[in-house]
Amino acid sequence: MKSLWNDTEAAQFPGELGQRVYSSRLLGRDKTLVLHGGGNTSVKIEEGDLLGRRHEILYVKGSGWDLELIEEAGFSPVRLEHLVALSRLEALSDPQMVNEMRTHMLRADAPTPSVEAILHAILPYKYVDHTHADAVLALTNTAGGEKRIRDLYGEEVVVIPYVMPGFDLAKLCARIFPRDRKPATVGMVLMNHGIFSFGATARESYERMIALVDKAERALAKDCVAPARKASRAAAPATLRRELATLRREVSRAAGFPVIVATHADDASLAFANRDDVASIARRGPATPDHVLRTKRVPMVGRDVEGYAREYAAYFAEHSRALREPKTMLDPAPRVIVDPGLGVLTVGRSAQDSQVVFDIYEHTMQVIQRAEGLGGWQALPARDIFDVEYWDLEQAKLRKPGAAPEFAGEVALVTGAASGIGKACVQSFLARGAAVIALDLNAAIESQAKRADFLGIACDVTDPALLAAALERGARAFGGIDMVVLNAGIFPGGTRIESLADAEWDKVMRVNLDANLSLLREAHALLKLAPRGGRVAVIGSKNVPAPGPGAAAYSASKAALVQLARVAALEWGADGIRVNTLHPNAVFDTGIWTGEVLAERARHYGLSVEAYRKNNVLRVEVTSRDVAELAAELCGPLFAKTTGAQVPVDGGNERVI
Repeated sequence: MKSLWNDTEAAQFPGELGQRVYSSRLLGRDKTLVLHGGGNTSVKIEEGDLLGRRHEILYVKGSGWDLELIEEAGFSPVRLEHLVALSRLEALSDPQMVNEMRTHMLRADAPTPSVEAILHAILPYKYVDHTHADAVLALTNTAGGEKRIRDLYGEEVVVIPYVMPGFDLAKLCARIFPRDRKPATVGMVLMNHGIFSFGATARESYERMIALVDKAERALAKDCVAPARKASRAAAPATLRRELATLRREVSRAAGFPVIVATHADDASLAFANRDDVASIARRGPATPDHVLRTKRVPMVGRDVEGYAREYAAYFAEHSRALREPKTMLDPAPRVIVDPGLGVLTVGRSAQDSQVVFDIYEHTMQVIQRAEGLGGWQALPARDIFDVEYWDLEQAKLRKPGAAPEFAGEVALVTGAASGIGKACVQSFLARGAAVIALDLNAAIESQAKRADFLGIACDVTDPALLAAALERGARAFGGIDMVVLNAGIFPGGTRIESLADAEWDKVMRVNLDANLSLLREAHALLKLAPRGGRVAVIGSKNVPAPGPGAAAYSASKAALVQLARVAALEWGADGIRVNTLHPNAVFDTGIWTGEVLAERARHYGLSVEAYRKNNVLRVEVTSRDVAELAAELCGPLFAKTTGAQVPVDGGNERVI
């Protein structure tokens, strides 16, 4: 491990707190040190108040902030003297500790200080860094791990046996650290939890951390075999979408809400899942207790979701008996699934949550295998993990105000998604919490959005093989499909029947009708497995109830599509799938309506462009967003008891009315 310190970069962060921000971000950049809000850092600064009094202030990372992106506002300023005084108490409950920290901060709008604030306060150093370095965890989480650490570091670190984070850990460190500290001490190792470094400057503390972790990495490279990167057996088969959707439905049922299930079949994941001893090593516990909040204590090995849920309920019952205050059991669904045929699957209420789980478990796999290579992976006892999993202070980090988004844990597929109504549909479903699979002939769809809950796939929807491949990719990314928006279509322009060529007719039918039949046929099995029931929103046209001259192919194709949707509603109702149709008209913010075309059509009707845009009963303009929002609503709970419906979104058309 090498230092990333750069004097030019560091100069852009003036002041002692600025330097704290910079070195914290350096730690956060390295995922082998901290992941997703893990770790904490601090600096002690003398400051004056409005009355001219001087105070020692501990600026410690605020709860919920990520080191990689932290700003000065992410550090909580707490009076150091008060924190040190708290450490002398015999006992301090978690609510009392939080209250004491919050009521002794300098800023009312600052985040709640890290639960390790008291520990940072009692360490006699200006800068303090704490990480969950993979290499150190691989050494501590073995039989004889404490001896390995002592032999490796000698007087460089003070070793602290595992105690649950918070006040009890601070008390233990207050007793052990002054006793065991030596002149050469530059850090502290918390068994099964992480490593601290200290310094008079941000750079010194940071580079001591790098040096300590580098020493652990070198020891691992010397003493243990690197984890396998290739699977020992065949990789996952080519077609998995029905298996994945079935598994997702079972996990969602156990959770009590829809979930995203992401499949990771990279070499390292498959190699881990195919280890002969995976059922043993994977179920010994997490690399550090903090991870239980995201991953649960152990993964599910195999696909017995009901069995896993029963085991989790038994785990809760066993360890909750001794609690003085009753706890409500969390959902018993797995967050990590390890399966030889699939690889490693991660579960979350959103695609982002699922990605966080994999980021953590990807590192956990490395830690487990390296520790096993040292003679035996050994995690903390289940009781210690349970205490952190059901610790109110840690649970508070994951609680978000308000209800979950409407489509949290669900997946929508949208065709024709690169522009117009399709693009607006993507935005509407994302805004409601869904993960979105977006298909379009335009390759730009693949980079339309860079976020965990968006999968853009360049796809010719008239090719059944490409459609099937797209569904496969979507199922591997998110676990299945809950909603489909049939939007892709073409409007060839004005051609009267006597001039309509077979080739043009065939092309329109192929895109507007045949492709949708293929997609519905392929998607049915996945929609049937949707945890809340499948939904289809069909983008029809005003031309269905009120066709116009020169649009025979378009009008006929859309009318046939509506008939297909009506039959699907009849046939699929028993499968819990609802199918509804929207009929938009005069949606001018789409690709086919250029400024020139719009002006020409307005002239044709003897209207201004503005009047032509609003040429409907309500005299309103209908936009792509209007159509998209209604398409999303059709898939939502307000239409939960509606199927086979046809809804106009046209401002009122006299011919339709």
